[in-house]
Amino acid sequence: MTMTLVDSPLASMVETTPTDYWNDSCAVAELEYAVARGATGATSNPTIVGDVMKKEKDHWAPRVKEIADANPTWSEVEVTWALIEEMGARGAAILQPVFDAHGGKKGRLSLQTNPANYRDPVRMADQAVHFNTLAPNIQVKFPCTAAGLQAAEDATARGVVVNVTVVFTVAQCIAAAEAVERGLRRYEASGGDTSKFSPVCSLMVGRLDDWMKVLVDRDSIPLHPDAPNWAGIAAFKRAYAIYRDRGYRTRLLAAAYRHRLHWTELVGGDVVLTMPHAWQVRFNGSGIDPVPRIDVPVDQPIIDDLLARVPDFRRAYEPDGLEPAEFAGFGAAARTLRSFVASYHDLQAVVRDLILPNPDLRA
Repeated sequence: MTMTLVDSPLASMVETTPTDYWNDSCAVAELEYAVARGATGATSNPTIVGDVMKKEKDHWAPRVKEIADANPTWSEVEVTWALIEEMGARGAAILQPVFDAHGGKKGRLSLQTNPANYRDPVRMADQAVHFNTLAPNIQVKFPCTAAGLQAAEDATARGVVVNVTVVFTVAQCIAAAEAVERGLRRYEASGGDTSKFSPVCSLMVGRLDDWMKVLVDRDSIPLHPDAPNWAGIAAFKRAYAIYRDRGYRTRLLAAAYRHRLHWTELVGGDVVLTMPHAWQVRFNGSGIDPVPRIDVPVDQPIIDDLLARVPDFRRAYEPDGLEPAEFAGFGAAARTLRSFVASYHDLQAVVRDLILPNPDLRA
């Protein structure tokens, strides 16, 4: 089955190169726009769910009240997870035709495990198995911490297609791919069929750039002003070369877009690029021809400057730069985990205000 796509640079990329792209949201209108232009997947996390709540308030505000009214003994946590799961299943339904057209290899919606459980592999894996029942095309996100890697392996061994996220370093990319390989082998040994599995490892290129900029300001580092914008790209390209050489069955995914290089420099690889709607619109209106550049190296003086002046870039760039026990404490990872946990609690507060409005704010 061939899908007719709206003519656009992103559609051209999907049709002429091995590179896929996803919609970095499960908002219906944004997801429909993306699928029409070649998107083959979508993502969700507590921050995204909160944003979708604002964009689709007319749908979700009354729906949360309906869920709460139908389940009068449920805590706000239970109502929140019912909301997250229903939103994920709704997005997955939009991707179902893509899933069917590609025989199950593409067209999945990534749903994130409870970010507050990032230290507990059992709870994360059990939740992933539950998520796997919500729709046939669900993919489950785990943080690339020591516990998250164990959970990703165990969930894969139980038949879950995983997305290892909160990744900023080449060492994490390797550890994620190795964990998934162990899980795939375990699932196969139990008689499972992995032919339609499409695991990914989400390297958050923009958030690594952000961390470089924080360090430059915090530590008064005289770094070349262009260098931070290349940090994530450099790490991604190095990890991609390793993945290709080792034949991992996990695909790299670039996330957290900050500028157009996060698109143009990664085109041509057998990778996934997950883009917020606003960046898709910008790229589709750019007139840029998506020429493959994945194998074009980052200028060596840029890499040398980063390696010489920013120790955390060396930790991010070198394949042995970090041990798994250090993953959660790496600056970019700790910042992201904290923000996801905070967004999760913010989302609970939104649900609370809908099912138990603050009387002091009434007119």
